Amino acid sequence: MRTDRSQRLALTMLSMLMVCFVVMSHPVRAERIKDLASIQGVRVNQLLGYGLVVGLDGSGDKANSSPFTEQSLRTMLTQLGIVVPPGTQLNPKNVAAVTVHTDLPPFSKPGQQVDITVSSIGDAKSLRGGSLLMTPLKGIDGQVYAIAQGNLVVGGLSAEGADGSKVTINIPSSGRIPGGATVERAVPTPFGQDAMLTLNLKQGDFTTVQRVTDAINQAIGPGTAFATDATSVKVNAPKNIGQRVGFVSMIENLEVEPAASVARVIVNSRTGTVVINSSVKVSPAAVSHGNLIVTISENNDVSQPNPLAGGQTVVTPRSDVSVSAPGDRRMFVFNPGVTLDEVVRAVNEVGAGPSDLVAILEALKQAGALKADLVVI
Repeated sequence: MRTDRSQRLALTMLSMLMVCFVVMSHPVRAERIKDLASIQGVRVNQLLGYGLVVGLDGSGDKANSSPFTEQSLRTMLTQLGIVVPPGTQLNPKNVAAVTVHTDLPPFSKPGQQVDITVSSIGDAKSLRGGSLLMTPLKGIDGQVYAIAQGNLVVGGLSAEGADGSKVTINIPSSGRIPGGATVERAVPTPFGQDAMLTLNLKQGDFTTVQRVTDAINQAIGPGTAFATDATSVKVNAPKNIGQRVGFVSMIENLEVEPAASVARVIVNSRTGTVVINSSVKVSPAAVSHGNLIVTISENNDVSQPNPLAGGQTVVTPRSDVSVSAPGDRRMFVFNPGVTLDEVVRAVNEVGAGPSDLVAILEALKQAGALKADLVVI
């Protein structure tokens, strides 16, 4: 009986040790390669077009301030077989000239639909209730890759009274059309053409790129991947396109522990926002920070001469100036290797605000105690 109990106890302890070993063996901050890098050539492409939105309730462009709208309307009517008599003045108050733009996802095929954004380029007050007419969307090469058309969804609202009062909610001169563009041409991609795939890290780092290379070589085999610089990793991939898709799927799901980021403090001088990453450390330093309050009070003294002196009574000004430093806990000491939590805690204890924190960080940087890059934007 005692032997069985000892064996069960030993097995339990062994199981607990194995569980602890498995938990400790996994990286704490492991991330997938698909979150750290992108495949070169697999990218979105920007498309842009010019079109007309019709059906507005008198909130379109004005003919005298937006002549291109009238010109575009006249050209469209001519293309539809409608001859506008010369000298006819068009008043496009229900029409607005707009730009249409969208991002074409990688591997988009003809017939697929993408969302588009429509924005007024004239003086139209609102696009609410309008419909976008057929608009070709072109790439940087001048080729048409999609055709856009549809009813706008506008989140803004504008109302104006006869006395000039006006109420505007959000932006009524811009809207979206979900699935408003149909892809007409696929963008060529080098994904299946090159013999090797190139992984580009979103944030270049020599340590991270080496860890990505090691993870691929351990999972696939030695010599499969090699780093070319702090950002790129070359990977030998199958030539068969079907096998290449499965190969990339396996690689992008491998987990890698990224290197610690460079110690950096970001200070927004306009909003007072201060961001300190976890790699920031401070060398031993003593900091004293306090707000001086200067009080100046003006008083009037009356100078009364002696009755026998023959002088005159005059009023003389007197200024009292006092300087005080509120608070008695304005000095704190940073020990060696102080981390982010301790820095923030020490600053909060003395009641320093964002502007005070910026002043303290700048002083620590000048003293050589702040081991981080101080970036002011």
